[in-house]
Amino acid sequence: MARRHRLITVSPATVWSVLADGSRYAQWVVGTASSKPVRGHWPQVGAALQYEIRLGPLHATNETVVRRCEEGTVLELEAKAGPLGTARIALEVRPWDEHSLVTVDEHPLRGAAGTLHNTLVEGLIQVRHRAMLARLARVCQAEAGRATSGAGHA
Repeated sequence: MARRHRLITVSPATVWSVLADGSRYAQWVVGTASSKPVRGHWPQVGAALQYEIRLGPLHATNETVVRRCEEGTVLELEAKAGPLGTARIALEVRPWDEHSLVTVDEHPLRGAAGTLHNTLVEGLIQVRHRAMLARLARVCQAEAGRATSGAGHA
């Protein structure tokens, strides 16, 4: 099970506002070229978004479904990856002083990904999580900056 955490220097409310916006998924999820909500109201349980992965001329479209949501703190997703199967991706946001400690925990559920899961794959997921949390931090910090600069112009 790949688990990684990162301190993001914005409030938990700011982090949650990014996670709760399904149209922003591709901004912070590594490997995702685009995303759009397709079912339900993200991030309510059962809501889904469609995402596209591009690798050169190749592209694939898949779906991510919300399996659990505790508003403001926990978002658990099931990411479908076609013949590779599905993965559970859980994100947890905790206050850490005035900042946020964000933890991502991922493991395969079904399909080839589960069958082929090993230490090497675990290492690759860790590298992906490091990049994903760095992207999430940048998106959240930009969001906090917009909120701060907009507050003075009311």
